[in-house]
Amino acid sequence: MIYVIVLSAIVASLLIVAVMKTRGIRSELDFLVAGRSLRWPVLIFTLLSSWIGAGSLFAGGENAYRNGFAALWQPAGGWLGLVLIAAIAGRARRFAQFTIPDLLENRYNTTTRIFATIAIVISYTMITSYQFKGGGDILHLIFPQLSATTGMYIIAVFVITFTALAGMASVAYLDLIIGLLVTVISLIAAPILFDRAGGWDGLRKALPSSHFTLFGPLAWHQDFGFLLPTFLLLVGNQGMYQKFFSARSERDARLAVFGWILGTIVLETLIILIAVIGSSLFRSDHPREIIPLTARLGLPEIPGAILLASIFGKVISTANNYLFSPSTNLVHDIYKRFVRPQASDRHILRASRVIVVVLGIFALLQAAYFESILKAALYAYTVYGAAVTPVVVLTFFWNRVNTAGAISSIVAGTATTILWNLMNVQVIDAIYPALGASLLCLVLISLLTSPPTLKRSKQFFGS
Repeated sequence: MIYVIVLSAIVASLLIVAVMKTRGIRSELDFLVAGRSLRWPVLIFTLLSSWIGAGSLFAGGENAYRNGFAALWQPAGGWLGLVLIAAIAGRARRFAQFTIPDLLENRYNTTTRIFATIAIVISYTMITSYQFKGGGDILHLIFPQLSATTGMYIIAVFVITFTALAGMASVAYLDLIIGLLVTVISLIAAPILFDRAGGWDGLRKALPSSHFTLFGPLAWHQDFGFLLPTFLLLVGNQGMYQKFFSARSERDARLAVFGWILGTIVLETLIILIAVIGSSLFRSDHPREIIPLTARLGLPEIPGAILLASIFGKVISTANNYLFSPSTNLVHDIYKRFVRPQASDRHILRASRVIVVVLGIFALLQAAYFESILKAALYAYTVYGAAVTPVVVLTFFWNRVNTAGAISSIVAGTATTILWNLMNVQVIDAIYPALGASLLCLVLISLLTSPPTLKRSKQFFGS
């Protein structure tokens, strides 16, 4: 009964936030970037919550269940990426755009905007789809009479409705609540579970010795195959840039990154620790469920209920972020740019909400066609990391990259990832050929063709 009460309280809180923030939406600026009003404390937790979702809690949990502490290679890609982000955050806010394709069109051209939008929609709807799947798993654990598939549909309806109501403002303040809750309860739960498992001695008796080594049971290139996609997704993550665009000032954007670094290292390490402890205590035919299963069976009732409800909230908040972001692309980068350039704010708001629903349904259809959240996460990360991130990063750091190089890089990264997965190549992870093709096109074609015009590059590098 306590699980139902706590979960209901979480859902009620989310609905209250959505209703309150919906009343303040008056324009495209309010809906897409929260009126550029977010202060750094809010930004810290919305960045933390949007980054740590089913990819960390379910894909990371599945990885830790199979490979032990070597699963830390996966979040370590994000930690490494944050070092680079610290140098970009203030610059990103300075340009005060709405989306990544906005930024790319300013630097390159309209075609770059379109191809980047396609890559983002492919990647982000896949990420949204496994949030739906993870949320369905949690509902099944709390309500065993409810199948995981039915739970997935319930979560999808809730997320689509919630996201369509209030845009970035509701997403940011929802993340603030969930980020605080999951951080506190993870700090409480980890030592309780560690004690129950019998400390390090108990873990070492229950698990293979390979679970405690640097690379685990995998080859080094497989571990780097977890690190690279995560690193690349974070560095070029549109949802992150949208939050920087939503910051009140450059200073707020920069300060938020330092809090985000600390929070991410602490929380993702705790997540892997909880998953490894859970794998020593419980066996499961569905490794992706090890963290919610450990919360349900391994903790006293009240902290277990709070942790399970927090995981549920994290999945909801991440699904909101990754559904909202590509919807923004299609409305702002395609519909308003090419279909209805003179559309009023009221019309854009209506179009935004319709596209949220359409993309939510598309994400739900994708969720029905895969079982491993870890595999789906790596596919989505690779599409984005190979197609979008190299172009975005070099936009800020290399003034010689040009339009031909940028377009060929986006196309090569996207196409290579999709073909690699369609052919089901097992010898090497898709990130290596996809990133290699993307970087080769970006650098080589930029050098072999005319440099960008001064007008295109001076806003990023001066004259």
